[in-house]
Amino acid sequence: MMKQISLLAGATALATILGSAAFAQSEISAGANVTGVTGINERLDDVQDDVMDDFARSEDAARFGPADRRTGTFGSVALSYTGRTGNTENQDFSLAGRLSHNVGQFQQSVGILLEYGEDDDGDTDTEETSVIYEGNYYFNDRFYAFALGRAATDGLANDYDGLTAEEYADRDGRLKRDALLAFGPGYRIINNDTTAWRVQAGAGIRYTQTIDTIDDAGVPIVGDTVDSDTSIGYIVSSRFYHKFNDQFFLTNDTDFLSSDANDLATNELGLNVRMTDAFSTRVSYKTEYVSDREIRTDNTVGISLVYGF
Repeated sequence: MMKQISLLAGATALATILGSAAFAQSEISAGANVTGVTGINERLDDVQDDVMDDFARSEDAARFGPADRRTGTFGSVALSYTGRTGNTENQDFSLAGRLSHNVGQFQQSVGILLEYGEDDDGDTDTEETSVIYEGNYYFNDRFYAFALGRAATDGLANDYDGLTAEEYADRDGRLKRDALLAFGPGYRIINNDTTAWRVQAGAGIRYTQTIDTIDDAGVPIVGDTVDSDTSIGYIVSSRFYHKFNDQFFLTNDTDFLSSDANDLATNELGLNVRMTDAFSTRVSYKTEYVSDREIRTDNTVGISLVYGF
């Protein structure tokens, strides 16, 4: 559920940059594949990429103005397929693409993600489609208007073949379709070399289709029912950045989304320190709130560290 906030805040991207490196696959040394060295090396790369992404998100590329000055139409598409036979019989497929169009003060992009997967028995366990839209019109460096859209479908939400009674009950409340389109203004309250604070707020329409497998009395329903709902939603976001000096800056990101379905909120405070040219660290404290969970609030402490030599 919290992913919805990230999408609406513009923090999530589906695009994958294509290049020759994306198609290259080689051992780091002879025999590395069969001995497992390559697998561990790939995990090392994953950890390093995650840490660098954490630092990059904290910078907030759009804090002073439009983040992407490239003009015209451009995009990328990436496809991945893996098929397995032997001890397991399954396959996984994913397709991700983004198309962007920037002209003058108007920037917009559309992204699509298709995912299909099978479990070790060869039964389909993932069949999802997601589409996002993001548009921004900049009246000047301080004032802008935004549009954010998301649509997601779960092809297996009401597929109950082979499920146990417990697994069937667990499907209760699963979203088959979820879509939202929001519009609103944004403004940079503070915009100088050391401090940037921008806020945006808007309203939108959210449409959901929820699968019900248990009635209000807690009795399993024979054959699912689909509960459709259309409601007005509201979103408020804040991005704060302050640089104390060339080595230390602070960020605080806040998002709130309210609709008839539930209320979602996140706040992440980050302290970023570049101790030397080779040594940087980031400490963050993130709070996530979902109004319809049994335990509504989750708190996460994160530490990222980079040292190069």
